[in-house]
Amino acid sequence: MGKTINVALIGQGFMGRTHSNAYLKVSKFFTDLPLNPVMHTVFGMEAENPQVFADRWGWKNYGTDWKKVINNEDIGFVDIVTPNHMHMPPAMEALAAGKPVASEKPIAGTLADARAMVDAAKKAKVPTFVWYNYRRCPAVALAHQLVKEGKIGRVFHVRCVYLQEWGAPDTPLLWRFQKKLAGSGAHGDLNAHIIDMARFVTGDEIVEVTGAIAETFVKERTIPSAASAGGIAAGAKGSVKKGKVDVDDAVLFLARFKKGAVASFECSRLATGYKNQNGFEIHGEKGALRFRFEDMNYLDYYDNTAEPKVRGWNHIICTSGANHPYVGAWWPDAHILGYEHGFINQAADIMKVLARKAPVVPIPDFADAYETQRVLEAALLSANQRCPIKLADVK
Repeated sequence: MGKTINVALIGQGFMGRTHSNAYLKVSKFFTDLPLNPVMHTVFGMEAENPQVFADRWGWKNYGTDWKKVINNEDIGFVDIVTPNHMHMPPAMEALAAGKPVASEKPIAGTLADARAMVDAAKKAKVPTFVWYNYRRCPAVALAHQLVKEGKIGRVFHVRCVYLQEWGAPDTPLLWRFQKKLAGSGAHGDLNAHIIDMARFVTGDEIVEVTGAIAETFVKERTIPSAASAGGIAAGAKGSVKKGKVDVDDAVLFLARFKKGAVASFECSRLATGYKNQNGFEIHGEKGALRFRFEDMNYLDYYDNTAEPKVRGWNHIICTSGANHPYVGAWWPDAHILGYEHGFINQAADIMKVLARKAPVVPIPDFADAYETQRVLEAALLSANQRCPIKLADVK
């Protein structure tokens, strides 16, 4: 197998499954990795029965004390998949121990926690990563490449959406509906992804947020009597008692980019009819790009420099091993990829960075993810104060 690194996974649940699957599969498909992950230890609370999770997903050991797991001298890399409010404590512990660390998105539950993590990472001088996995979709990575190559020229307009329906009124009061655990609602969960994709694909930064609206449609939800069975809300059951929802169900806002483009962002957990529709449209002087995750293997490209009689949207299938990012490790041409492949692709890129090799496309570190967190904060400030917010004032 070559050189290896022992991984500790802090947390279980839905993201624990996706990350575990990534570590299980990455060396089997990316056969030339300079460093290969070893699934050493998973942390879970006693009530979660971490031994069952470890046995099912291939972890050699399990622990119920995350500090002991992180400080185990055999562990070389720490990956955090806990609810948002618990991203900072284990990250700080890992950084204090001088160990590279990855965190699920958003980087933290609050801007202050995110800032503390960035400062600690600078002092520790070890690699950090945040799992904005949609960057690893071949179509999104291709969009990034096309913009960088100047294919659409100067960017005028960016339009981003992330729409789900699982937050219907009968969904119980899961941790994602509680500010003390999640930091924010659909905003931090969904808008975070499309803000990161917009920054990544355009190569530009947001400098002002305005016109934000944050709405909580369902003010109370039943307190869960059974946790979800591995998915976001699948199998979760409510009791008779109800509790208050103190995060947003939907957030919309407008923005300006540093190079002059204008943008709109919209997220909702009550977008009836959409299961997991996130994507973007980017319109430029020479062309345009369009992506929707529910059709994740395709990128639409409009070449505005083509002859008018043949000018139109090109529906590109982004699974040609010779031409598209990541897919050379996978299946024959047009044998499509799925949700889990973005995580496996990111695991491969993380291993490359840890071995001091270049990833296929950039991975956001804590400092990069902090910029997305600043935009999230600016949007909430704009919604609360009903005024434009300059990013220079959000630190």
